[in-house]
Amino acid sequence: MPAVKDVGQEPRPLVGIALKVISVAIFVAMSSLIKYSGDVPPGQIVFFRSFFAMFPILAMLAWRKELATAFKTDKPMGHVARGLVGVFSMACGFYGLTKLPLPDAITLNYAQPLLVVVFSAIFMGEVVRIYRWSAVMVGFIGVVIIAWPKLTLLTGETGLEAGQGFGVIAILVGACGSAIAMLLVRRLVQTEKTATIVLWFSATATIISLFTLPFGWIALTMPQTLALVGAGICGGVAQILMTQCYRHAELSTIAPFEYTSMILAIVVGYFVFQDVPTLYTLVGGLIVVGAGLFIIWRERRLGLKRPAARRFVPPSP
Repeated sequence: MPAVKDVGQEPRPLVGIALKVISVAIFVAMSSLIKYSGDVPPGQIVFFRSFFAMFPILAMLAWRKELATAFKTDKPMGHVARGLVGVFSMACGFYGLTKLPLPDAITLNYAQPLLVVVFSAIFMGEVVRIYRWSAVMVGFIGVVIIAWPKLTLLTGETGLEAGQGFGVIAILVGACGSAIAMLLVRRLVQTEKTATIVLWFSATATIISLFTLPFGWIALTMPQTLALVGAGICGGVAQILMTQCYRHAELSTIAPFEYTSMILAIVVGYFVFQDVPTLYTLVGGLIVVGAGLFIIWRERRLGLKRPAARRFVPPSP
């Protein structure tokens, strides 16, 4: 069966870059709202994030008169598998987000594209040459620099300190899950439309998250409810904008602007949560960003093209 491709548009790089930056800003807002909601069980956060994300996506599809065929698929089990991995990844990421300063949580998620390179070589047989392997290793050094001070807190005496250590572990485990989910998406994108992939994920994630209800969902206050509903809507809107940005410019042009989230996270973290980034976060983050940019540059130089769907799940978370 031939690949199903979405309708393209004339290249407009500046429009694509603008949409990317806006989508990144909205994803940071989503993360901030989740962090603001406080100590809410991860499964409950996943439900709100997934369920309310569907509303703006469904509204867009209805406006484009594509709603009737949006859920049509030849690979339902592929979507379910992606949903299971994605829910696990989101739950880990959201748990870490509630335990760590915002800049640390978002910067640690930059490990995901590094892991995509590793898993692509291991599970999909992609050829990864010495330059990209070197960049991946340098990037992991940056991740260790960010994570090490928090991991050493696991030996501390207070629950808050240990919580940050477990938060680091959760985000890194979630990044592994997200990287695997990206490989599943890369298979789906060969035959499935963008809208189908996004909607199936939101729907399956919503259903799967409901199974965590017996494990301790809490009664939310009104501010918590509004924050989580807002996070879900932000996630859906950001998803639409991110999908659209790849219609206007090449991935290699847009991808570097993913790292604007680090700047935004530092600003929001400082003014909203009084989070001051440590020297470890800044140095490690710059190393990881540099490694990521080198990988993007190298892939562009080699003429490689990664499917846009590989960016569909936020670092989000």
